[in-house]
Amino acid sequence: MKEYKVIIPQENYTIVEFVRDNLPAIMVINSSLVEFEPKEVFSWNLSIILEFTELGDNGMPIKNEVDLIESFEKNLDDNLKGNKEKPNALFLARITWNGTRQLLYRVNDPETSNIYLQDLINNKKYPREFDYRMESDEKWELNKWYLDSVKNNIM
Repeated sequence: MKEYKVIIPQENYTIVEFVRDNLPAIMVINSSLVEFEPKEVFSWNLSIILEFTELGDNGMPIKNEVDLIESFEKNLDDNLKGNKEKPNALFLARITWNGTRQLLYRVNDPETSNIYLQDLINNKKYPREFDYRMESDEKWELNKWYLDSVKNNIM
């Protein structure tokens, strides 16, 4: 088995605003992952989509809804990452659009993340409905658009 020396970069955020289907969208992207290597160590793409229930204008959540979801997101983030020195996941992006919030992570061990997420679902430990999908993506092709958005915005 090949061994890698991985230096986990400190998260640094870039905000990208755009319009999709005539609705505003806001992305918060961990720009420290733009040049991250070795990508194959975090070869799984995890996408979590949360459904907001209390919306304001243009499909954006109201403040109370944001507060509720951000508390849940903090818990998700802590548990998906696990050990701070050797995290199982890296936060990549958060996209808010049309009554939803999508969270993107790069994952090392998909089984660990899957067990945690299934436990949340089975025990109904969530404030709003959510769904997730995890798929192998060794070259980070599924995240290219997000990372390119950072490159085009700041580089």
